[in-house]
Amino acid sequence: MNPFSSGTRLRDMIRAIRACKTAAEERAVIRKECASIRASISENDQDYMHRNLAKLMFIHMLGYPTHFGQMECLKLIASPGFPEKRIGYLGLMLLLDERQEVLMLVTNSIKQDLNHTNQYIVGLALCALGNICSAEMARDLAPEVERLLQFRDPNIRKKAALCTIRIIKKVPDLAENFINAAAALLKEKHHGVLITGAQLCTDMCKVSTEAHEHFRKKCLDGVVKLLRDLANSPYAPEYDISGITDPLLHIRLLKLLHVLGQGDVDASDTMNDVLAQVATKTESNKNAGNAILYECVATIMSIEDNGGLRVLAVNILGRFLSSRDNNIRYVALNMLMKAISLDSQAVQRHRATIVECVKDPDASIRKRALELVYLLVNESNAKSLTKELVDYLEVSDLEFKEDLTAKICSIVEKFSPEKLWYIDQMVKVLSEAGNYVKDEVWHALIVVITNAPNLHGYTVRALYKAVQKTSEQETLVRVAVWCIGEYGEMLVSNAGMLDVEDPITVTEADAVDLVETAIKRHSSDLTTQAMCLVALLKLSSRYPSCAKRINDTVLHQKGSLVLELQQRAIEFNSIIEKHEKIRAALVERMPVLDEATYSGRRAGSVPAAASTSLGALPKMSNGVAKPISAPLVDLLDLSSDDVQAPSSSGGDFLHDLLGVDLSPASPVSGTNNQAPKNGTDALLDLLSVGAPTAQSNSSMLDMLSSEQDNKRSEGLLDNFASLSTSSARSSSAVASSSMMDLLDGFGPSSSVPVAETDGPSYPSVVAFESSSLRITFNFSKEPGNPQTTVIEAQFVNKSSDVYSNFVFQAAVPKFLQLHLEPASGNTLPASGNGSITQKLEVSNSQHGNKSLVMRVRINYKVNGKDVLEDGQISNFPRGL
Repeated sequence: MNPFSSGTRLRDMIRAIRACKTAAEERAVIRKECASIRASISENDQDYMHRNLAKLMFIHMLGYPTHFGQMECLKLIASPGFPEKRIGYLGLMLLLDERQEVLMLVTNSIKQDLNHTNQYIVGLALCALGNICSAEMARDLAPEVERLLQFRDPNIRKKAALCTIRIIKKVPDLAENFINAAAALLKEKHHGVLITGAQLCTDMCKVSTEAHEHFRKKCLDGVVKLLRDLANSPYAPEYDISGITDPLLHIRLLKLLHVLGQGDVDASDTMNDVLAQVATKTESNKNAGNAILYECVATIMSIEDNGGLRVLAVNILGRFLSSRDNNIRYVALNMLMKAISLDSQAVQRHRATIVECVKDPDASIRKRALELVYLLVNESNAKSLTKELVDYLEVSDLEFKEDLTAKICSIVEKFSPEKLWYIDQMVKVLSEAGNYVKDEVWHALIVVITNAPNLHGYTVRALYKAVQKTSEQETLVRVAVWCIGEYGEMLVSNAGMLDVEDPITVTEADAVDLVETAIKRHSSDLTTQAMCLVALLKLSSRYPSCAKRINDTVLHQKGSLVLELQQRAIEFNSIIEKHEKIRAALVERMPVLDEATYSGRRAGSVPAAASTSLGALPKMSNGVAKPISAPLVDLLDLSSDDVQAPSSSGGDFLHDLLGVDLSPASPVSGTNNQAPKNGTDALLDLLSVGAPTAQSNSSMLDMLSSEQDNKRSEGLLDNFASLSTSSARSSSAVASSSMMDLLDGFGPSSSVPVAETDGPSYPSVVAFESSSLRITFNFSKEPGNPQTTVIEAQFVNKSSDVYSNFVFQAAVPKFLQLHLEPASGNTLPASGNGSITQKLEVSNSQHGNKSLVMRVRINYKVNGKDVLEDGQISNFPRGL
């Protein structure tokens, strides 16, 4: 016989395909076989139609196209014989799905078969309908399926129940038609019918409130009795699995109780006893018993409160954690994560076992256990759990360190009882896994350190010792270098010693050695090297004996290929060599950073309306309550170095750099307008803010010296603020020429007050514009109050998508006060077909000297995704 004729048996074709050694040979065999089948179909060969369809199904399972055989399925289904129908329905389920239009042609055949006198043909039709039923077919054939739920044969009732599940999922409205028939299935004796009936009732409860109430009132007692009889039933060989009678039926009944008891106290009370009986009598030495116990625990956790049952359920999960089976431990951890919100104390009793799971060899169990430990942490156990996790961090796998480090840092920040413990734990984490610590975490550590003046000495010594042991952790080196730069003199003098530490001997050269090693290490990145340069500049003032050596190191970086390092080296070298008198003031310690504002900024919870209000936060994670001075200003970084001076202020460069006002007063006529002499004005040469007269130069330096002596504790910003006021009084004019020097040769600064006129009007400006959004500002003044400006902001959406949850935030410098009124809405129509308006009221305490400047942030959602846009606005009209 030709091996590729239509008469080829299925097994022969399979044998020929499996004998192929290459994919090309297989494709050739399939191609020839498909051609033979097509020829047989075109010749309407009825003798081998069922055999051809069987071969097509195998070819389909191999991934080859078989669409040309779809109509043959329908022909076989319409055949009178059972063997043809069996192959036809099997092909229908494999070769077609509910999206095929040709399926409409088979509806009538299925309806006829559902009413057939042969129960086996009825079973075939039910099986096919349960697998490929579409919504249209469900509506057409639902009455026949409902009738078959009461058929005399239990196998047909079972298949009809499974088919009904498919129907109500496709058309939930039909569920009400099956309520009585489904309830009747729960009174069956046949276990197969009971299993499918329980599943049908469970699914109907999820799609129909009426069915849910009916089963809860009419069937709950019967289900409870059924489960109790099943748990107490004697040995039955036909249903026994590992010594347990029909665990599958156990699980289906428990799932049904899960749904019926949810949110109903009376129903929960009815099933409490049987759940306790199942939980205590089921043995857990076999997987079948474990499956029942797991489902029983899930049911207990979902029904209404019963403290004793929940403790019993959590204890079962605790036993699961001691199992050797990874799957059992994993599902137990998953369930405990749900249980912790219901009964935290019961879960806490198994804390030691859960912590051991963090060290499990299986990665998925480690990860799930770590998440659970994180949920278990509270104020009372934070120290003990953190110690366990930090100890494990030393020996954990590299791929697990990132998750573990993130969780430890979060726990330490959230539950720290005191700053000393917080700093100790963070130093340990940085020493073991500093390369995995995120930037915001070590930034927060520096904020905490600045707010703990009594721990400055302890911290810098702890970090110095940690870096001495390991210098491979980049983040540890950064924090240590920053602290040595700030508190280097305390490291050398052992100042601020605590009882818990031992004194160490560190010379100035040792401290400089550490920073130099860090900056010269080939693995150090740009951020670390830049921080090392800043630390060296500060140490040049704190360690005068090492100034020459430090300067040589800084000079070496002048040849760096990185522009940032090269520029810093040139500037710092100029400060060390030319400006010794003011160097101490320039490198004073950083001011104390606002801890509450930084925490709110990280959490993203600082409201826009708080930008001008004062308030206090509750206890912070590190145990300190701090007031909020200007949270949104800090949130948007308006006072940072990158803020640009407004164009109308004429180039207020030092304000731009340091956030203080050094604008000179308006020019006055006089005789002191002389050209500056090169090299005579060290301070203005350093800051490049202009060139006053030689007479004023000396007075300005004297003023700086006196301010340093009298107000050194007030910090660098206060000194410069005093300097700006004195220089404005002593100088009568600003020279027109500027000097190119250390800070990029900024030009002269002049601000001329704008004269107010009666009823001034200001043009509208496009304050912010991106590819998707435009903000327009309209201005007005209140009569008799020139310092206050009322701004009406109009927001227009330029894109074709609607913006929802639209929120506008703004921040201003400290010389401005801002009040935001509620916006007109939070949904922005697409394509400019509408707008949102919002009023802002700005008070300018430096009116006439400084113009407005503002930083804005806009949040909205597009197609379910959060979008953030921000920018700075400085193009305000003059006179505002």
